[in-house]
Amino acid sequence: MIVSQRDGGIFVSDIGNFNPAETLDCGQAFRWTLRDDGLFFGVASNKKLLLQEIAGGFLFHGIDLDEFNDFWFHYFDFGTDYSEILNRLSGDSTLKMAIKKFSGIRILRQNSAEATFSFIISQNNNIPRIKKIVEKLSSLCGTPLGENLFAFPTPEQIASRNEEELCRELRCGYRGEYLISTARALCDGKIDFDEIASLPLKEAEKKLCELKGVGPKVAQCILLYGLHRTDAFPVDVWVKRIMERFYPHGFPHMFNDVAGIAQQYLFHYIRNES
Repeated sequence: MIVSQRDGGIFVSDIGNFNPAETLDCGQAFRWTLRDDGLFFGVASNKKLLLQEIAGGFLFHGIDLDEFNDFWFHYFDFGTDYSEILNRLSGDSTLKMAIKKFSGIRILRQNSAEATFSFIISQNNNIPRIKKIVEKLSSLCGTPLGENLFAFPTPEQIASRNEEELCRELRCGYRGEYLISTARALCDGKIDFDEIASLPLKEAEKKLCELKGVGPKVAQCILLYGLHRTDAFPVDVWVKRIMERFYPHGFPHMFNDVAGIAQQYLFHYIRNES
């Protein structure tokens, strides 16, 4: 990877296995939008970014080297060699097919609390509506960033809201109660993400399921997208179809440590195939 200052931002070239469209629109994050001019715009935690793919690399508009190194390098998981992982996964014929079509997906390293709230909202929901509710939650509770943009709210900001009011304003049904309950649990220290990240997978899942409204699927999403546990394997309706069609006897155990990365490629493949 080569990083340099350019045009009021940071230009990055020689990034292997990174496609913004595949990474930002594969169901793992909900605050990114592809604009009509072909640029991606998004907010992660309390940072905003305009990302442009240009000849030879990518331009991160309006940020300096410190912000890139301190936040975005980590967020996009640029420190991980995905070519090695994908070469290994390509030993499976189904994964090889998915990777051949979509070789630029990276698992984002999202803020743990943000991922938790986002995937609570995601339950029995479609991606456009999830995005709408997440943006509404941010505008209602988050810190203003200017230009009518808002940071994703902290647990303290969500916990301070009246439950009935928040449910009504978000129009998210039963999920509003879950958001408030989870925010309070985080504020009270009942959930420690650092501790959970170090637990064996099943124990970590069980601990997250103590949160109101969090079941095994959402817990696995939190582990993969919010704690970067690449051994997590969220199973939704799409992944169930994949398992029934390609892995009726179970997912290959040899890939357990990177099962989450494999799952993301399979999910994106089957969703776009349909």
